[in-house]
Formats: sequence, C-alpha cells, structure tokens
Amino acid sequence: MKILVVNCGSSSLKYQLIEMENEEVLASGKCDRIGVKGIESPFIEYKGKDGKKLKKELDLPNHTVAFEEIVKYLLDPEVGAIKDISEINGIGHRIVNGGPKLACSMLITDEVMAEYTKAIEYAPLHNPAHIQGIEACQKIMPNIPQALVFDTSFHATIPEYASLYAIPYEFYEKYGIKRYGAHGTSHKFITKQAAKVLGKDINDVNIISCHLGNGASIAAVKNGKCVDTTMGLTPLEGLVMGTRSGDLDPAVLEFVMKKENLSIDEMMTVLNKKSGLLGISGITGDIRDLKGLIAEGNEKAKLAVDMFAYRVRKYIGAYMAVLGHVDAIIFEGGIGEHNPDVISKAVSGLEELGIKYDNSHNDNEMYEGIVSTPDSKIKMYIIPTNEELEIANETMELLK
Repeated sequence: MKILVVNCGSSSLKYQLIEMENEEVLASGKCDRIGVKGIESPFIEYKGKDGKKLKKELDLPNHTVAFEEIVKYLLDPEVGAIKDISEINGIGHRIVNGGPKLACSMLITDEVMAEYTKAIEYAPLHNPAHIQGIEACQKIMPNIPQALVFDTSFHATIPEYASLYAIPYEFYEKYGIKRYGAHGTSHKFITKQAAKVLGKDINDVNIISCHLGNGASIAAVKNGKCVDTTMGLTPLEGLVMGTRSGDLDPAVLEFVMKKENLSIDEMMTVLNKKSGLLGISGITGDIRDLKGLIAEGNEKAKLAVDMFAYRVRKYIGAYMAVLGHVDAIIFEGGIGEHNPDVISKAVSGLEELGIKYDNSHNDNEMYEGIVSTPDSKIKMYIIPTNEELEIANETMELLK
C-alpha cells in the first residue's frame, strides 16, 4: 500500500510518498513560495528513493498547480516513483486543529469538510492552508480516498481539570475554549518509539516527550496516553519558541496595546511572529544562528537561549510531578535532535531529581540514542520524530 502524506502551509506544500509494506520513502519534497510574488522565485524540490534531489524554479500561483507539478515528478519515467496515479492508495493530510467536534483521524467526506471549515478559527494561521491543499488534491486526484490526521487528536485524552482554563465555564460550553495542544502526531510517534526502546508495552509507558523546534511543545504521557501538554487553545502557549512568546501574563496584551496603540490583530502578530527567540535576541529566531552569535559574545543571544532552556527545564519538572513515575525523557524535533548542547543546558540542575545528562554527546549534532549517564535514575534519549510515517500509518488504518 502506498500513502501520499501532505502537509500544506499558506505558501508551501511538503509531501512524502511512502510504501507502507516496508515503510520506505519512495519520493519526497516540497513546493515553496506558492502564490508569492517577490525577489525569490517559487520552486519545487523532488527527491526519489535514489536520494538525488532535484530543484526547479517555476510559476506556482496556487496549490492546485503545485500538486500538478508534484504528480508530474511522481510519474516521470526517469525519476518518478510510480507508473500510474492509481498506485497511490490514499492521501493523508496533516491538520493542526479540528476544533471541538473533530477529535480523531477520519476519512474525508462532504460532512467532515463542512465541520472542519467551521474549525478555522481554532487555527487561523494553519487551517485555511490545509483546506487549500485538500481541495487541490481532490481536484487533481478525485478518486483517491483522503484522510484528515489531526495534531490535536493525541491530546484528546487530557482530563478536564488539565485541559480547561479557569475562566467562566460557559465559554467552554459556548465556544469550545480549552487546551487542544499541537504536535500530537509527533508525540504519538515518539511514544510508540519510546515503548520499543524501553522494551515495554505502550500502555505501561510514562514519558515526557519534548518536541523542540521553531515551534516547540512538551507532552506528559501516562500509560501511553497524553495527560497534559504545553500548547493550549492555539500553538502560542507554553515554551519559548522561534518567534512565539509562549506563556505570559494576559495583562501584558492590554498593557502593550495601550502603550503602542496596537489593534488586537497587530498584538497577535507581535506574539506569534516577532517574539520568542527572535524577540529577545532582536536578530534571529534560529537556534543555530543564536549559537554562533553567542560564540561572538552576543549577550542577548545568550539570554534568548537561556530563556528557552529554562522554560524546557521548568516544564520537565512540572510534568515529573504530574506523572509521578517517569520512565524516560525524550527529545525530538529540529532543536531536540540536532542540538545536544542545548538539551544539556535545559536539564542542567535536575540532578537531584535523578536526571543526569552525558555531556560527551554535546558536540555531536547527528547523535541519536541514549543521552543520560548510566547512573541516571531517569533515562533520556534523542529519538528522531517521523510525523509523516505516523500520518501514513493512521491513514492506512482508516483505509483498512
């Protein structure tokens, strides 16, 4: 069975074609700057199973045209992965948030899409782009079944006392305001991998899953189920991120809006796109660039990374209290997988809680595996996440 995994942004489209029998990636790539006019031209990248990456600049006015170009590459006699589009058995779409009524993965129907369209307000930066991608897929490949795989579904098991906010309960009843979380597909995949690494049944695994990247979240997983996570109604809450503020006193909004004469939309742009590591450093939200600046003696860059590490450390400690017993702490995502020195900073000071990091890994940005010392009471691992494979697996199960 071959599953095409699609992840659409407002001006981008990432894809993987996976042969599920052996979990082999037959083709992957992305289309970028879709519908964007500027100095840089739109382009498509394609990589076949031979590993060779092809890149071509071309006009991509919308997602439909982008999909047409992807299909051309997939069917190309020389570099393509399939001979006929009918070889694709299903398409799985990565969806950030389905709102209060769409809490688990499901095949697309007119009724499902009608409900999903109502959920735009729960992820206004992401959901409209997902819908564009779905409609483009339906137009280009109308006979292939498609599935919605929600980032929020893994967090649906969070109990009410942890998912609700202490605001009038009627706001939850009327508007579905609660903690939905994000990165659930990654946290679910990591939970499965952790069970394998630890040699335990997934229903008997307690882990703290740290998905650290430009967007970052931590999940507390008890007996294989999520019981808390750092992101909230939107992906803005929680950790310090590349350009997002994470946790802050809500009164900050009113204070800054009055001082700077900002509208609510302008304030939300500040919190989502101008804050976090970028906001503190004033230069960049990329951890790699910040590390370079730190080496040059930039104090604000150091402060930004220190704040990032502190927030991770604080939530690890909090989730240890939530879980009671922790089998392992897992690090994944772009920062989690390739910056062991940042992980070392994040867990420094937790030795009294039985967490001891092996600093010998600090210079190896490609290391994966155990990163705790032999005498650490709680094991720590770097495990690469694979959201695309998890989406493909869920799509395959729906088709079965």
